[in-house]
Amino acid sequence: MPTKERGLTSIALRRKGELLLFDCGEGTQRQMTHTKISPMNVDAIFISHFHGDHFLGLPGLVQTMSLMDREKELEIYGPSGAEEKIPSLLRIPTYTLKFEIKIQGLNPGEGISREGYRIRTAKTDHSVEGIAYSLIEDERPGKFYPKKAKELGIEPGPAYSRLQEGESVELPDGRIIEPDQVMGSPRPGRKIVYADDTRPSQEIVELAKNSDVLIHEGTFSAELEEGAREGGHSTVQDAAEIAEKAEIGRLILFHASPRYSDVSELERQAKETFPDTIFAHDLMEIEVELKG
Repeated sequence: MPTKERGLTSIALRRKGELLLFDCGEGTQRQMTHTKISPMNVDAIFISHFHGDHFLGLPGLVQTMSLMDREKELEIYGPSGAEEKIPSLLRIPTYTLKFEIKIQGLNPGEGISREGYRIRTAKTDHSVEGIAYSLIEDERPGKFYPKKAKELGIEPGPAYSRLQEGESVELPDGRIIEPDQVMGSPRPGRKIVYADDTRPSQEIVELAKNSDVLIHEGTFSAELEEGAREGGHSTVQDAAEIAEKAEIGRLILFHASPRYSDVSELERQAKETFPDTIFAHDLMEIEVELKG
């Protein structure tokens, strides 16, 4: 539930010209007014499960999009059953829907391909069916070495661009220069994992393996492990251990129980196991840098 300091769950991810939302709790569209995010720019929404604090912001957000004369299609993904549950929810308010909505349910392990990246899913261990999401960018071309190109007789110009785009180049003397002669090995893209409302799970460890960022719930302190298990949640210690096992770059905790007005102790507990941990606060922004 929300507190004076914290709203309900929604994570916005900007990637190039695209804007993705992971979960859409009540108040999501109001939080957007405190940022540079516009409802018109949301391309896709990924729902983790059908507890109200994770998806009841959808009707208001969609209605606002219509009032703003949105025309672009909106994609909404969720666990199995999304094709029935989400349309039923969106039909409750009275308004004129002015754009297409594509809704797709996903089973754990299923994925989708999008331009420049793919989304993978894994089963969460909660009191209802749910899925965690992993965004994995495509590999990037290796580093271009101008010195190697000049040594092969290639002058700066369009040929450099063609080689960096993966095309071979024919020289005046008939030699064919392949991109791998002047470029390094392909470089990985970024990997970001979102796992909300779940007990500690080996499926999440595998999904998060070698990710740059793991966004994982940390509902309770380590002392309340038994209560966390009963409610289908994780302690911050659980999340830190998952981060350690998955060998991730950074752990971002969120979804604290309303009993905690100050999350600094929760962050401290997690850092004892996984030092590169921060507990998110509302409207926090983090840039995920490319490697290499």
